[in-house]
Amino acid sequence: MNSLKEKLKANKQTLGSWITLPDTAICEIMTKAGFDWLTVDMEHSAITLHQAQELIRVVELGGCVPLVRVGKNDPNLIKRVMDAGAHGVIVPMVNCREDAISAVSSVKYPPHGKRGVGLARAQGYGLTFEKYREWVSSESVVIVQIEHIDAIKNLEVILEVEGVDASMIGPYDLSASLGYPGDFKKKEIVDAIKKYTDICDKLKKPGGFHVIEPEAEKLKDRLKEGFKFMAFSFDALFLGNKIKEELEGVKGLR
Repeated sequence: MNSLKEKLKANKQTLGSWITLPDTAICEIMTKAGFDWLTVDMEHSAITLHQAQELIRVVELGGCVPLVRVGKNDPNLIKRVMDAGAHGVIVPMVNCREDAISAVSSVKYPPHGKRGVGLARAQGYGLTFEKYREWVSSESVVIVQIEHIDAIKNLEVILEVEGVDASMIGPYDLSASLGYPGDFKKKEIVDAIKKYTDICDKLKKPGGFHVIEPEAEKLKDRLKEGFKFMAFSFDALFLGNKIKEELEGVKGLR
């Protein structure tokens, strides 16, 4: 079982991280770390489409699966990052069945979707379109982000949309939608996350969580809770935390 698509279909655990810095060297270092997938973040970073294509190239050539978290559920944005070579997308604020259908349709060509045909990097610049057309039908990945209480209410019909491979909860936005931003001990938020994991388990669809802190113990806790599509911190925080940690060790010596 090699491809990310196969692992998600089998509800297996996978581990990835976030790329937020438009630097190919940092991206290459992350790629060599051993993650199953890496996501280029185009929602909360300054990464441009051109930079994203270079980062996708580095991840792919390094033998890792390149995904892109797009800024919004927009067919043109999704089409362009897929044309740049992304193996799939993470789509924010999917709150209902129609949102999920739109996300899938933006990735897939007719008759399974509505994506327009272009001849860019993904299609071998026009030389391998037929091969890509077959690949995108069977192997491209669509991850929906569950970030609002409305999405929790509609979760079953969202996850039942054909072509949705997995989901990822957005705890901060979810808590904000309930009126308690960042207060994860509130009963309403605890109950919402519990409902999320219960439905994912029921439907045997991988549920995801992004552990922001680069701390292995916090990651292990979420893995033990049964989350399958796991994101572990991001490039800038890995870098910043390690620098800070090492500098703390020499304080008072100079």
